[in-house]
Amino acid sequence: MEKMPYQPDLDRALTPATTAGAATAAITSDWKDALPLLTGSLVTLRELELTDAPSLFAMLTPEEVSRFISPPPTTVAGFEKFIHWARAERAAGRYACFAVVPHGMTVAIGLFQIRQLEPSFETAEWGFALGSAFWGTGTFMDAGRMVVDFAIEVLNVRRLEARAAVANGRGNGALRKLGAVQEGILRRSFLKNGQHLDQMLWSILSEEWIQTKATWGRGIIH
Repeated sequence: MEKMPYQPDLDRALTPATTAGAATAAITSDWKDALPLLTGSLVTLRELELTDAPSLFAMLTPEEVSRFISPPPTTVAGFEKFIHWARAERAAGRYACFAVVPHGMTVAIGLFQIRQLEPSFETAEWGFALGSAFWGTGTFMDAGRMVVDFAIEVLNVRRLEARAAVANGRGNGALRKLGAVQEGILRRSFLKNGQHLDQMLWSILSEEWIQTKATWGRGIIH
């Protein structure tokens, strides 16, 4: 999800869950009230909190992290605004964003996002960003398995898509390792620093995940 759904200059008004409307009525989980706590072998995934803003600013704004995603907020206050927006979008049933918290830590070092591509959440897109100090540590695989499981089992996603710039070898490799299938190239589909980049389109289908998730292990939902 390199095109981040949050855009500071296009903020929706904070929308209470009671105004989500009929489009999300079929989703029967209480995730719109609060995201569940997901516990893996290395990390915990939880709702974003305002206290995460300084660590997210430190982790996600360096060039090596932000080069293949839409520009993140440029201040701690900007991340606080993003957290308010993310929680409101979750309450409205349109979006879920998990903070990634390694065991032994209390603040986020990255995030995983899922957004609906159609009102039923049958098709959705996901994306992730992690601080570079946690690359190659198993953090992505531990968190990614739990996020996919949540999308398919709780949100009832049938098709989960991801997009990654062709030049983003680390991101594409992570998706492949998780079991996503490359479907094609989206030509000049991502604008970054004035340049249109090609992206790879990846997908995970619910039936495929159900067949293979036992090989990955599962997190615990509290």
